[in-house]
Order: sequence, then structure tokens, then C-alpha cells
Amino acid sequence: MYHRLINPVKGKSIFLFGPRGTGKTTWAKKHFPNAIILDLLESKFYTEFLAKPERLERYIPQDFHDYVIIDEVQRVPELLNEVHRLIESRKLKFVLTGSSARKLRRGGHNLLAGRALTYQMYPLTAIEMGNDFDTKKASIRGMLPLAQFDDHEEYLKSYVRTYLDQEILQEGLTRNLAAFSRFLEVASFSQGQVVNISSVAREAEIERTTVIGYFTILQDLLIGYMIPPFTKRAKRRLVTHPKFYYFDSGLYRAIRPMGPYDTPQEIGGISVETLICQQLVAVNDLMKLGYKIYYYRTATGVEVDFVMYGELGVVAIEVKSSNTYTSEMILGLKRFAIDYPEAKLYLLYGGERKMYIDGVTVLPLSAACREMGELLRNKGT
Repeated sequence: MYHRLINPVKGKSIFLFGPRGTGKTTWAKKHFPNAIILDLLESKFYTEFLAKPERLERYIPQDFHDYVIIDEVQRVPELLNEVHRLIESRKLKFVLTGSSARKLRRGGHNLLAGRALTYQMYPLTAIEMGNDFDTKKASIRGMLPLAQFDDHEEYLKSYVRTYLDQEILQEGLTRNLAAFSRFLEVASFSQGQVVNISSVAREAEIERTTVIGYFTILQDLLIGYMIPPFTKRAKRRLVTHPKFYYFDSGLYRAIRPMGPYDTPQEIGGISVETLICQQLVAVNDLMKLGYKIYYYRTATGVEVDFVMYGELGVVAIEVKSSNTYTSEMILGLKRFAIDYPEAKLYLLYGGERKMYIDGVTVLPLSAACREMGELLRNKGT
């Protein structure tokens, strides 16, 4: 078991959000070994609390003063009113896990008005894996904890089926599971690309408004990211639509249909870019670095994969899976630097040499992932 980067404040109730399979329950059990555990995926608890949320108190002895873990709390959001009451009346402490805070907010549910701190669990980071991290394996298997074993392909296919069944269908997020399944596949062709809603709608044979709703579902469930374009102090005409990423490279590969025209280089390159996106999102949040994540693309096609913008500065990152450096790899970064000379520039590539070329720090992917915290703190590597 890897040591995760989440460090909760002691003595406080917490929300722990994150996609399924990221290790929320395992982490909670490890950090709160004496807790009472109530899993709302178990039909016994689900049906009982759905009928009468006040029954929660029956499972908590009067002399109990440790934590109560409620898994998948979004399944019965009315429980949060009872949790609120028990925090106030009995000074109890809770760990409340769930797949999405946005989903609860959209429903107008009680988020405990500051009585619980909020944390997010992500797939593993290279920092957490340490010497076990391998860029090639990570880009293929992804970083979900249970995908690190030899049967990762079957696990990831099962993961997709479980999401469709338990998160999408049972939660009533859509009535048309066939259309949503088609959408998932079509969306995978937009991985790391600027989203064209009309094109996705046409390919998936669904309405444009439905596509917008489906992308919102992916974001609400924390399994998809929309990365907006960087337009601060823009001096050129820029692309204005967001890019889309599934949250994990293994999940992307499990959803993406493969055909005779799909080259390993193409899929591998997108997978590596997805891996870096996941690492940036996770490390930025877990280390409280405060960046907003963007991409940069001009109307003429000059592009930088990721731009991190915040109080710590501007960090521009280009990702290439190739083992061999070529000067064309940093053209986008050099053009970006003309408009944003204060930016720190990085090329992450599949080779093994660290280099400094024309103001760009060139780093091996594996080293950059392991040292992502230092890189984003703008201290170099």
C-alpha cells in the first residue's frame, strides 16, 4: 500500500471525494482504524437509510467517540442532514466518501456548512509510487491502484461496466445507457483534443444538447476534465474551446476502440499526455499549489499542451512520448515565450537526458513525474 499525499486535519469531519477505485475507502480505513463503517453500496444500508435517514443514529453507540465512515454518501444525500445534526448534538466526527461534490451541490444538498473539510482522492501519483513508478506501464495501465496488477486490462473493462451500471444507470443520470455508451467511445477520440460538440453529437447519433449534458456528467463524476484555453494578455487570435481528457490513461485505453488505422505511436502519445494531465491535476491539488490548468493554441496552430497559471508564476509544459529530442518539439514553447517571457518552459519527453536548450528545460518523463512538486513550485528539478 502506497502512502497517499492526503494529510487530513486531526479531529475534524471530512468529505473525501474522488472517482471510484482511487482508494478512498482503503485510505479511510487505514487512517481511522477504529471507525464504524457504513457502506451505502450495501443494499441493507442503502434501503434502510433511503427510507429513514434518522436510522443512522442506531448504528452509533452512545458512548462512541471515534469516527464514523459513510461510504458513497451521494447515494443517500438526505443522510447529510442527519450527519449535520449528529455533529452538532453529539460532537461526532465523520468521514464521508463520495464520487462528486459538484453532484451534491447541483442537488442543493447539505454540505455541512464548513463543519467538514473537503479533500479529493486521485489515481496514484508518481510521487506516491516512488521507485515503483514506470512511465511506460503507467501510460498503458493508468494509475488506479488496482490497475497496477497483471490483470489490468480486465479490471479496467470491468471498471467501465461498473461505472455504467452503478453510477450512471442506478443513479438515474441518464435513461439511455446505449446512447451514453456510444458517447463514451466517441468522446475517447477527442482525448487531448479541442472538443467539437457538433462532431461528437453526429458521430454518437445523439442531440447536441445531450452531448453537453453527458460531458457534464463526466465532469461531475470526476472521470473527465475540460481544460480551458489560456487567453491571459492574449496578443494573437487564439482557439477558444476547451480540450477534453478522461481522468486516467488506463481508462482512456479501455474505452477507446482500436482499429487497423490506429498506430501505437498515436495512442501511446495521447496516453502519455493523459498521464501528465492526471499528474498535474493531482499534484497541484494535493500540494495546494493553487494553479489553474490551461492549454495554449493559436488560430494558426501553435500549441503548448499545458499552461499552469497562479501565484507561483506561469509554467508552460509540452509533452512528447518520443525517445529522441528534436528542435521541432520546443517550437510551441519558444513562441509562447515571446508573449509570456516570464514563463518557465519545460519539455517532457521519452528520452533519458536532461538538457537546457533555448530557455527550455528538457526533462525525461519519469524524472519530471517523480519531481512534479518541485517543478510546479518553480524551483526546477
